[in-house]
This record gives sequence, C-alpha cells and structure tokens, in this order.
Amino acid sequence: MEQIAKQQGIRWTHVPFKGTSETIGALLGGHVAAVADATGWVSLVNAGQLRLLVLWTATRSKNWPDAPTLRETGIDMVLNSPFGIAGPKGPDPAVVKIVHDAFTKGAEDPTYLEATTKLDQEPAYMNSEDYRRYAAGQFVEQKKLIEDLGLKQE
Repeated sequence: MEQIAKQQGIRWTHVPFKGTSETIGALLGGHVAAVADATGWVSLVNAGQLRLLVLWTATRSKNWPDAPTLRETGIDMVLNSPFGIAGPKGPDPAVVKIVHDAFTKGAEDPTYLEATTKLDQEPAYMNSEDYRRYAAGQFVEQKKLIEDLGLKQE
C-alpha cells in the first residue's frame, strides 16, 4: 500500500489489525474505508456485502471479471502471496525429498485445487530450488523497497 501511495502521490492512514477477521469487521463497521487483504473477503463480495475494487494479479479473475487489475488502473504492480516451508540449514536430502514429494502430492489433490479455485488463487507450485531462488529475490526486492520508502529502522 505504501508503494502505491508513493507512486500515486497520496497518503494513507495505516490501521494495523491482527488478521482478516478484524480487518473485515472494521470495514463492515465503517471504521475504515478500504482494505488490502488476501481472499478472506470472498464470501462477503459474493454475497454483495463488500465491493471488490481491484485485484493485484496479472490478469482479471474468472470469478470477478468486472474487477480490474492494478495495472488496468494505471498502477504498474502485480503482487501474489506465495508461501513456502523452511527448515534449518543443511537438511538431509532424503528428508527434503520426502517433504517435497508430500507437498507436490498435496498441491495436485483435487480437494486442494477446488479450494484454491473457490478462493480465486492460481496454483503455482515451485520445487525447492525454484522457491529458494524466488524467496532470495524477494528479500532483495523488499529490502530495497523498505529503504526507498524510508521505512528502514536505524
């Protein structure tokens, strides 16, 4: 949100919450005007209780084709929220393979794929090395962003 504010020359008032339930409660209660959050809002948007303003994805959603992407609104930004599993440095390769194979199997499970579709999340499984490279790149990018925005603590 701070990156958008900087690009657009606007100021937000950041209101911290502990999670989606508090954020949604504040939005429904009229305590905040908008939120940027993961897809915990899906059922409320589908029920017409919230309006989806914009998506942070590269393309429009199949579930909400009328909601534009940030890029379509003139904000050149795409942001997904991948997650990974980390462990101590130097694990036994046999253990890594067991964990990798289990998560690969889980990521291909029809029940999991159905749940991600309902939440409008595109499956994007990465193997261990691809995710390591991705995460390392994110550390570099986010560090620079924090410094550029003047948020680095001295």
